[in-house]
Amino acid sequence: MKRIVIMLVAACLLGSCNSSINNQDDSQKRGSSGKTLEMLVVADPNVYCGDTKALVDSLFGRPQECLPTPESMFSIVNIPVSSYKNTDMFLTHRNILLLDVNPENPNKVYMHIDDYASPQVVFDFAMKDPTSLQEQLLKYEQVMLREFYAAEHRRMFKIINGMQDYEINKKIRTKFGFGLMFPEEYHIAKMDDDFAWVRKEAKDFGIGVLIDVFPYESRDAFDEQHILDRLDTIMKRQVPASAPDSYMGIERRRDEEGNYLMEIKSRKVELDSCPYCVETRGCWRTFNDFMGGPFVTYTVLSPSENKVVMLTGYVFCPRNKPSTKRDLLMQVESICRTLKF
Repeated sequence: MKRIVIMLVAACLLGSCNSSINNQDDSQKRGSSGKTLEMLVVADPNVYCGDTKALVDSLFGRPQECLPTPESMFSIVNIPVSSYKNTDMFLTHRNILLLDVNPENPNKVYMHIDDYASPQVVFDFAMKDPTSLQEQLLKYEQVMLREFYAAEHRRMFKIINGMQDYEINKKIRTKFGFGLMFPEEYHIAKMDDDFAWVRKEAKDFGIGVLIDVFPYESRDAFDEQHILDRLDTIMKRQVPASAPDSYMGIERRRDEEGNYLMEIKSRKVELDSCPYCVETRGCWRTFNDFMGGPFVTYTVLSPSENKVVMLTGYVFCPRNKPSTKRDLLMQVESICRTLKF
């Protein structure tokens, strides 16, 4: 049982969390339950109420960044402690937040990894009073978000690996010198010397990944404006839309004060075996047409530091049912994170 008292080792967690999914052990434990980006809050009604409930909702139920329509970061499901302890389905849920308030508690926070299933993360708050609970929830917000998302990526990796299209991986590895895993429903729509477009078209949505490879010349390649400009150029040249003279591009329109109408954010992230990587999120749209949706781009410096790989996962889902943009974006995001040189 992997149990960590994160009050004592929070600094290590903050410094060592790796968002790559390629270095996870293939556990023999049963698979965890729960829908994509679903969080189970285990707390009795006298705990999960008032300011505590409002805080949990603000931390995990707030709108996810850079989506065209509001969707919560996590879908929160609350159950009492008794139901959790007596129901196997709840014990094996992937993302669990366990909140307990009792004057006899030690005022400690525990993190359990893969105790009952894999992948699984349980944050167990054993607090003496509601004020202490709220303080610790705020303190460990970023650690919890990081670990919950890591569990989501691990789950997607297991799914993708179990139904991988090895022919697509082989063609990408032969062409570009790195591996990228896709489920069997995907197909290569276009491929040339430095670009590939791999997509999946379903009845209610379309998703895909754009692969762009170019020589590394300077750190300017990781500047947000450079990334957006290059994406615009690649999309316009390589990804036509359905209407005549229409094409895909980044949504960069601004309001009167100069702010983006649709949010764009970039941050440095870690990917296994990659010396440097920047994640960029925003929305795309079709020019001279009426399509659009969210995207996530990983701009990655190769281990040899002689080339840059840009992987852009995009989602087109005009209706939120049966799949949400948030959940579909998690799928293509996880595909990008299978990158292996």
